[in-house]
Amino acid sequence: MQDQPINIKKIGVLTSGGDAPGMNAAIRAVVRAGFYYNLEVYGIYRGYEGMINDDIRKLDSRSIAHVLERGGTFLKSARSLEFRTPEGRKKAYDNLKSHGIDALVVIGGDGSLTGAHLFYKEFGIPAVGLPGTIDNDLFGTDLTIGFDTACNTAIGAIDKIRDTATSHDRLFFVEVMGRDAGFIAINAGIGSAAAAILIPEKKFPVEKLIDRLKFREKAKKESNIVIVAEGGKSGGAQEISEKVKKILPTYDIKVTILGHLQRGGAPSSFDRILSSKLGVSAVEGLLKGKFDVMVGIINNKIVYTPIKRAIIDDKEVDDEDLRIAGILST
Repeated sequence: MQDQPINIKKIGVLTSGGDAPGMNAAIRAVVRAGFYYNLEVYGIYRGYEGMINDDIRKLDSRSIAHVLERGGTFLKSARSLEFRTPEGRKKAYDNLKSHGIDALVVIGGDGSLTGAHLFYKEFGIPAVGLPGTIDNDLFGTDLTIGFDTACNTAIGAIDKIRDTATSHDRLFFVEVMGRDAGFIAINAGIGSAAAAILIPEKKFPVEKLIDRLKFREKAKKESNIVIVAEGGKSGGAQEISEKVKKILPTYDIKVTILGHLQRGGAPSSFDRILSSKLGVSAVEGLLKGKFDVMVGIINNKIVYTPIKRAIIDDKEVDDEDLRIAGILST
C-alpha cells in the first residue's frame, strides 16, 4: 500500500465476477470524479477478459447517463481464464499502455480484487478495488455494494412466499445466496420473521430444527419459513427438507431457491449512495497515492484496506445478529 501522490492522467474502470446492484452507480461515480479532477476515464468492458481483448473505450457524460438506477453493469462482466496466465496478463498490460491508462479501479469480489493485486505486483499498475458483491464477505468494509439490495429482494420474495405458506399451513425452505457466507441469510431471516436460519459458518443440527418446528407448532404459528444459505454446513434447502420430511412426514413441505433473482433489480437507495461514495473515494485515493487497496466503509467512515488483507482475512458473521434471530424465531 503506497501513500504518495503520483501523476495520473487516465484511469481505467472495470467490473468483474458476479454482478451486483450498485455497480453502475459506482462506475458513474468514478467517471464523474474523474471529470472533476480533469482525468480521462476509460471503460474496460467484460472485465479482465476485455482488458486482454482490448475492449476498452473512453467514457463520457453520455456513457453514464441514466445508469444510476439500473441493476447489473453496463460495462458487462466476465470471468477470464486467460488472465490467470502470465501471458494473458502481459497482453492486458500492453493494451492498457497502448491507451495510456495509468491506474485502475476494479469493482468486484475477492477474485476480482486478487487479479488487481497480482497485476499491481507484476506490472506496477496502481489499482484501487471497490467491494462489489452481494455476499458482503470482504474484510475491510461493513457493507459491500449490492448487499442491501439483495437482502431487500430476498425479503420481498419471502414475504410473498409467506402468503402461500400461511394459506396452506405449509413449511417452506427458502434457499438464498451465500456459498461461503451467511450474511444474506441472517439479514433476510431477521427481516422476514424466519423460523430458523442455516448458514455456512455455523452448524445447525436437524434435530435442533425439528425441536424448533415442533415448538412453533404447539404455539400455533400459522406458517414456518426456514432460510438456508446455499453453502450451509447442514446442506442445501432441498437436502435439509428431505431430512425433515422423514422425521415429520405429515408436514406439507415446499422448497424455493431464489438463485440469481437476488442479483438483479434496481439498486436500493442505500446501495446507490454507498456505491457513489466509494467510487469518488477510489479516484481520490489513487490521486493521493493509495493503491493496491480496497476502499470500504466502517462505522460510516471511508477506509482503505490493503487488498491482500481484504481478500485473505475472514469477515465473520455477527454472533449478536444470530442471537437476536434466535430470540425472534421462538
